[in-house]
Amino acid sequence: MKEERNYSLSFGVVILVAIIAGVALAGYFASKPKEVIIQGEVEATEYRVSGKITGRIERFYAAEGDMVSRFDTVGMIEAPELMAKHTQALGAVNAAKAQNAKAVAGARQEQVTAAYQLWQQASVQEDIMQKSLSRIEHLYEQKVVSAQKYDETKALYDAAVAQAKAARSQYDMAINGATREDKAAAAALVERALGAMDEVEGYISELYLVSPASGIITEVYPKVGELVGAGSPVMTVTDLDDAWFTFNVREDMMPSMKYGGMLKVRIPALGDVETEAEINYIAVRPSYATWRATSETGGYDAKTFEVRAVPTSKVEGLLPGMTVILVLR
Repeated sequence: MKEERNYSLSFGVVILVAIIAGVALAGYFASKPKEVIIQGEVEATEYRVSGKITGRIERFYAAEGDMVSRFDTVGMIEAPELMAKHTQALGAVNAAKAQNAKAVAGARQEQVTAAYQLWQQASVQEDIMQKSLSRIEHLYEQKVVSAQKYDETKALYDAAVAQAKAARSQYDMAINGATREDKAAAAALVERALGAMDEVEGYISELYLVSPASGIITEVYPKVGELVGAGSPVMTVTDLDDAWFTFNVREDMMPSMKYGGMLKVRIPALGDVETEAEINYIAVRPSYATWRATSETGGYDAKTFEVRAVPTSKVEGLLPGMTVILVLR
């Protein structure tokens, strides 16, 4: 009977100890800080491919998912109006060059010869009228001819002299060619036409769409044959070598977030691979959508901050949009 009482007492002590241990463990786990899981996302720098010319997409040289290098040609725009302007500019250049060549070369040999003949003819006429004037002047002094006859002869001689001078000027102009000002004006017209040609050719080069950076084509907006305006985005190129992680962190969790601080994250899409990232950007989110109470009662409203972190080493297979898990203890 005594042994049974000792056994019951021992059993009760064991049960009591077990209960006390269970309560202690429960209190320990209840008081232990919970892990805070923050979900983020992979982002990367995106570049828009666009042209300066309005036209229709003639063809693409790359498709979504293709890797391209910087300055690779990825598409072409068709613009018949621009090609017509090129033809007009080419005609203007040729016309200006011909005008300039004419100004530099001067008059043709036939024109020089004709001007010389006219000068010689006027010179002969001047000689004849000079002799006639001499005779009339001698007769006038002897009172043989009237003063009117003398005046008429003198007028004819003066006209012959003027005509000879004019013919000589025309001959000199034919010999010397265009004036310095005319030559400068012709040369300026050539420069102007060449400038217009360079402008048109510059726009023609914009018909070929090139990638502004190396990366993967993540989106193509128009289809072949569709009209695109000047500056309209045609496709997006994502630089996978310039990727980062973005998290939205409530401000009561910010004490562990510092510029230059290191975070250890895992990426479920890559088989929960873990990597380290360095914080390089912290900024508050717009207040209209990020206020949140820290507790149901007695708490305060906390803002949300955007935290960005750059991987310290290259992660193979990392793509924008993948989920990133950050665990704060």
